[in-house]
Amino acid sequence: MKYSNLSGILLGFMAMTSAMTLDAQNTVSTTGYVVNPETNVTMRVTQEVSSRMRRTTSQGDPEARLDNRPGDAPARLALPLAESVMVRYPDYRNAYWKDYTYVQGYMFEAMDRLGQLTGDKRYTDYMKKYIDNFVDEDGNYKGGALTNLDNFMTGSTFCTLYARTGDERYKKAALQILEGVGSYPSSDGQFWHGNKSPNMWVDGVFMMQMFLLRCAQYVGETDYCLDVACRNIKAAARHLQRPDGLMIHAWTAEPYKAEWAGEDGLSPEVWSEGMGWYSLVVPELLAILPESHPDYKEIKEIYLKMAKGLKDYQDKNTGGWFMVVDKGSNPLNFIDPSGTAMFVYSIQRGIDLGLLKEKDYAPVAAKGYEALFPFVRVNNRGLLDVIGACDGVTIKKDFVTYVTLDKVLNAKEAVAGVLWAAVIMEKDKLK
Repeated sequence: MKYSNLSGILLGFMAMTSAMTLDAQNTVSTTGYVVNPETNVTMRVTQEVSSRMRRTTSQGDPEARLDNRPGDAPARLALPLAESVMVRYPDYRNAYWKDYTYVQGYMFEAMDRLGQLTGDKRYTDYMKKYIDNFVDEDGNYKGGALTNLDNFMTGSTFCTLYARTGDERYKKAALQILEGVGSYPSSDGQFWHGNKSPNMWVDGVFMMQMFLLRCAQYVGETDYCLDVACRNIKAAARHLQRPDGLMIHAWTAEPYKAEWAGEDGLSPEVWSEGMGWYSLVVPELLAILPESHPDYKEIKEIYLKMAKGLKDYQDKNTGGWFMVVDKGSNPLNFIDPSGTAMFVYSIQRGIDLGLLKEKDYAPVAAKGYEALFPFVRVNNRGLLDVIGACDGVTIKKDFVTYVTLDKVLNAKEAVAGVLWAAVIMEKDKLK
């Protein structure tokens, strides 16, 4: 039986959380049906969770306005979505629960591409205004402590700003961040997500490696950066990629210490956004990795296998991908706009690089992009809202926990992900 993304959107509205203070109490009740894989018995599940919302997303300046017409999403997303972010968050430090975190870097990757396509320097200016809070006049890095992979991610923006402005401060700060790579702990070639426990998250592969790729591209130490990136991407695939190409969320070298881990150290599910992060960084590596590099062939094979898996698991009805990618027939599952946006970008990037056959994969990217539009709406202030996505998801112990998470209005990863997808899908109309 097929379920359209309408059920996912309705669940999203049931659980949607708007802007809250850091001490706000949030209670969510969700009911659905789950099939026990061992007994094949269908069970009715109701979950009610009350929690303090610490790591929440701000809805920004309440006075922010744009001229977009309220109601349906516009025909194109890239320009009005980027504009909505910049108007909503004049000071991007105030957007999330931390003033310096991976999402700013994730968003800036898309904004930089938008700026390069349009020639509009406002995107670089917006990035610079934010980053200048985290580098002093001598080029000393003042961002988050390099004790977790997330804090390396926004380091990519220092590299990009050096390329766009030539300001040596950004290069100096980027090289200071690079110094943290050599001493960062890893197991079997893959960096730990945080430096206190040997847990490897598939999303963390994106965080560190995007910094390394931009450092290789714009700053220097190219061979070192590319070699380390290849090492981690290969290690992640070795542990997390299934025969069907999909990527499991996490692996730990100490399974007895993690409630989510089986005896093999693996978490149980393929979380869309987690796999999405990995699906973004692999073609970005292939875009700059010389074909003569000893790891090129293996990494290309990892990507092709992953792309086929995504093609096979795309929902035939909506064109999107489910929160738990391979369990779309379960009515508790829902189409995830964040993961869907990431997969759209990854596939289109592969087409543009000549890695994927256009006749086979262009319809996949196009239908996936169409699936995002029901999740984007113009609110009564003319700003674009992204609905129906979860915010700040970590490793979960089972399917039910993933699919009954709260939905958050303008969940930070989803907004940036939709912009990544919009820029690459609309690039011919932005030049």
